[in-house]
Amino acid sequence: MDKVLTFSQGRIPLLISMPHAGLKLTPAVEAGLVDEALSLPDTDWHLPRLYAFAQDLGASTLAAEYSRFVIDLNRPSDDQPLYAGATTGLFPSILFDGVPLFKDGQAPDAAERARYLEQMWMPYHQTLHQELQRLRDEFGYALLFDAHSIRGHVPHLFDGQLPDFNLGTYDNASCDAQLAAQLEQVCAEAKNYTHVLNGRFKGGHITRHYGDPANNIHAVQLELAQSNYMEEFAPFHYRQDLAEPTQVVIKQLLETFIAWGQQHYGVR
Repeated sequence: MDKVLTFSQGRIPLLISMPHAGLKLTPAVEAGLVDEALSLPDTDWHLPRLYAFAQDLGASTLAAEYSRFVIDLNRPSDDQPLYAGATTGLFPSILFDGVPLFKDGQAPDAAERARYLEQMWMPYHQTLHQELQRLRDEFGYALLFDAHSIRGHVPHLFDGQLPDFNLGTYDNASCDAQLAAQLEQVCAEAKNYTHVLNGRFKGGHITRHYGDPANNIHAVQLELAQSNYMEEFAPFHYRQDLAEPTQVVIKQLLETFIAWGQQHYGVR
């Protein structure tokens, strides 16, 4: 297996995870996809570019190289469902629109998928775990920001139009409640943007599994409506004119996250 992730170690106790940014396909997956899936419509497009400024803040960053159509890194390895109602699993079988992902009889077999679990899912989560432990050991605490994006209107997954900024803290089980309130306030003060805390997206496996406030690890998910930085439909162009003001809000969220940690735990 070639490169499965991109990791950059930072200098502050913040890790930004991007598990759905990957574009690579394995031969078995690519050969089996229906035509509607070949453009990779359910990708969290351009997130490494959108969050590139975070390295200047000193954050560590981790991004997947392979598409979620191969394996979904934000699902548990036992594939237990995270949400009631329509959702997608560890090995997705449908597009967000509900269309079957693979042609009849052409999904990867169990042995192929076991290889994806071992060679893609495990390295991502090992890196995530090790970096959070390193940060906590060095600073006394660790902050995890799990970055996602999605089309704002997906009737199969949720009703109506998704808010622009969808913060998820697993109903404040993954981070301190005061921190969640401060992040929500940043969104509330952002002109021309809508937001919700723990709405349709409360946080996936990464937020729920790694967020451990009692042990000084605080995790937050942001599901960003894609219309705030890109064209939502193929060919999914990045829109600098939209992205720049959105980056201002994202930067405020990250700076608030960092400042909360410094204030709560003290600066080392």
